[in-house]
Amino acid sequence: MGKTILKKIITLFTATVMLLSASLPLFSSAVHAEPTRDDINAARMAIPISTNSIPGWPQGPATASESAVLMEADTGVILYGKNMDTDRFPASTTKIMTCLLAAENSSMDEMVSFSKEAVFGIDRGSSNVGMDVGQEITMEEAIYCVMLASANEVAVAIAEHIAGSVEEFSKMMNERARELGCTNTHFVNPNGLPDDEHITTAHDLALMAREFNKNETLRRIAGTRIYDIVATDKQPDSFTMTNHNKLYPGNSLGYDYTTWGKTGYTNVARETLVTCAEKDGLNLICVVMKAEPPCQYTDTVSLFDYGFQNFVKLNIAENETRYNLDSADFFNTDSGVFGNTKSLVSLSGDGYVVIPKNAEFSELESEVSYDEKNDHALAKISYKFGDIPVGETDVLLSESDVKTYIFGETVSEDKVEEEEPEKTPGFGGDGTIFLDIHRVLLIAGISAGGLLIVLLLIMFIKNYFFSSRRRRRKIRKKHRRYFSEFDDFDF
Repeated sequence: MGKTILKKIITLFTATVMLLSASLPLFSSAVHAEPTRDDINAARMAIPISTNSIPGWPQGPATASESAVLMEADTGVILYGKNMDTDRFPASTTKIMTCLLAAENSSMDEMVSFSKEAVFGIDRGSSNVGMDVGQEITMEEAIYCVMLASANEVAVAIAEHIAGSVEEFSKMMNERARELGCTNTHFVNPNGLPDDEHITTAHDLALMAREFNKNETLRRIAGTRIYDIVATDKQPDSFTMTNHNKLYPGNSLGYDYTTWGKTGYTNVARETLVTCAEKDGLNLICVVMKAEPPCQYTDTVSLFDYGFQNFVKLNIAENETRYNLDSADFFNTDSGVFGNTKSLVSLSGDGYVVIPKNAEFSELESEVSYDEKNDHALAKISYKFGDIPVGETDVLLSESDVKTYIFGETVSEDKVEEEEPEKTPGFGGDGTIFLDIHRVLLIAGISAGGLLIVLLLIMFIKNYFFSSRRRRRKIRKKHRRYFSEFDDFDF
């Protein structure tokens, strides 16, 4: 019997061991299972959207990118923000700054040569166009290679051409970023290849893209879908480049209003994308960072649709009634020495606000600030929707194409003929004359002061003259009275 019990114990123990052995891989697999792409996207979509907490602001869509921002390019107004100031690896979107500095510090026909460091200093498995040591292309061709094919060796060649080395060029990149208002950017190379110290944010990238967007040449190059490099004696290969950005109209995920953009990817950065689109007067810049494909594209389209559907851009001068001095009667006359004049100050016609479509301009709060160092404006008016800046404009001295002539200034006939080729409204036909009002007031003041002095002098002389005559009359009268008394005596 003892043997039977022992046999059962051994059998039970063996079965338990076998069961545990079979279960262990499943348990281990469950513990160490990698999250799926759907899990990752779901977690990122749950990240709060900062702009959705603004009272009265249109609610933005959930996005599967860890950081995102939507900016109106002309005004700089932020329409959507999600982790927009969190440090991220920019990957090849770095090249927006590289090409901006290239355009600002060289001409498009300058020749860019390729050093050994430029050609062999990059990972050959990374994006490139196969340039060889000693070859040369124009700066314009170099920017095409960087923006369309994301060529890393070309970005290095541009850096060496502009600053002499990657290190010095990186200093230029960081300095320019600070000038643009970037607060969390530090670049160490011109192409965005991985480096722990090479970081930026979605907000900072939008600021760089905003400046890039102001350059017509850069917009044209970055907005090109296909470009051919033609062989020359300096570069013997002909090849065609196709823009990597799938949002261009005609591409697989084309978005009709896309104007330009720049893609980026590394294993640590994941997908990054900067894109610009225009519609209905709005010029939008979308930046998404750390996304899984194809969410960089679907998020961008979702944010563009959100922006175009919910916001409107208004000209401040056309809508402002509190500060618009063009409607005032100050110094406006129909005739007289000043002719037909207009207000001395006015609002700039270039100022805009971007607000929700269901909001009214009159609801905005405004604040006037003065900057004595600004030679172009008397003051600045800033507008807010609640606590959110939505635009600004300058208060200017009224300007006219009409020449200003100063009293007392001699103008030669030659000078008059030189300045007369164009007829300007105000000196030919409409009766409008614009004068240097400061000089007019100064002359008027001096004239009035001189006239007052003359009047006082006349009054003084007059008073003195008549008082002297009165004294002489009194003396003569007294003498006559005195001598008349002696006429009664007989001597």
